[in-house]
Amino acid sequence: MSDIRLQRMAKVLVNYSISVKKGDRVAIMAQPQAAPLIREIVREALHAGGHPETFVSLPGINEILLKEGSDEQIQYIPNSYRQTFEEFETFISIESSDNTKGLSGVDTSRMALLQQSRREIIGNYMKRSADGSLRWNICMFPTSAYAQDADMSLSDFEEFVYKACKLNDEDPVASWQELSRQQQRYVEWLKGKRSIHVIGKDTDLTLSIEGRSFINDDGKKNFPGGEFFTSPIETSANGYIRYSFPAAVNGRSVEDVRLRFENGVVVEATAAQGQDYLEKMLSLDEGARRLGEFAFGNNRDVDRCIKNILFDEKMGGTIHLALGNGFPEVGGKNMSALHWDMVCDLRQGSEIRIDGELFSKDGQFVF
Repeated sequence: MSDIRLQRMAKVLVNYSISVKKGDRVAIMAQPQAAPLIREIVREALHAGGHPETFVSLPGINEILLKEGSDEQIQYIPNSYRQTFEEFETFISIESSDNTKGLSGVDTSRMALLQQSRREIIGNYMKRSADGSLRWNICMFPTSAYAQDADMSLSDFEEFVYKACKLNDEDPVASWQELSRQQQRYVEWLKGKRSIHVIGKDTDLTLSIEGRSFINDDGKKNFPGGEFFTSPIETSANGYIRYSFPAAVNGRSVEDVRLRFENGVVVEATAAQGQDYLEKMLSLDEGARRLGEFAFGNNRDVDRCIKNILFDEKMGGTIHLALGNGFPEVGGKNMSALHWDMVCDLRQGSEIRIDGELFSKDGQFVF
């Protein structure tokens, strides 16, 4: 018998997050470990009148491509990949790895080549997301690999994931709608504001949001949701920031990252671990040294770092900033093959001021 929480998850994803309509093509991308969730999503998509298609990738395939493929083969865009992002009406990507370090042995220049080759696809995907012609969601099926990263047993990790996604609630959609209403108050208050000043441990950063709007992430595009975000003015970031949580991407973990900005550009970057990888990603393209996102984390059920950005960036009392590609729907103009979120813990000894007015103190909103 299927876990009731997986049944609820599928219902939320299909009917609330991506709102499958009759005739919609639904791409479901995952690894084999997610089979129980895939089956439930297929069932719900069919009930909604959609046409589900599954794209299940075997573990280790990308490692083989990146280690043994030629430059031309690495840069090749599979038709199914292109079609999903350029033609499908909806897609759900399920994080479901059995080894989160599977690409840690790949040369960083090969990873950079792969990301650069996807730049045009990513740009089209962002445009379609902005105009509403593509509805998408990224979620997780809890596996032992993610549980080990989080220093938790699998059963404890499953409970953490399902609680953060409000799947223990009898009506998860109602719970997400309540969080949406709360966050929308902040989004409305931020309209027309111009400047943000973040002060915390080893952090003193200013940036401009003039003319930019915030988006309410209430479980529609990320699951779990629980943030509100924008793209800051690309030339505005000045000062320094420390990311005390690990920043993991493509199987690589970079820890204790410190960045210094001048007129929007990273001019100094250090990491206690992963310095070479950090520098390689910052050199990916011209936009990689500028900010594409500034966001407030607001999911209080995410109360610890689990070394997975899908959850860590939603942690209540934190902010996260992404280097690289911005969001066209909020006015973001930065373009890059990179979008690398890094989380700053502000739960103690911090304040955030908006146009000089105190907005958050020690991780709690004060207005």
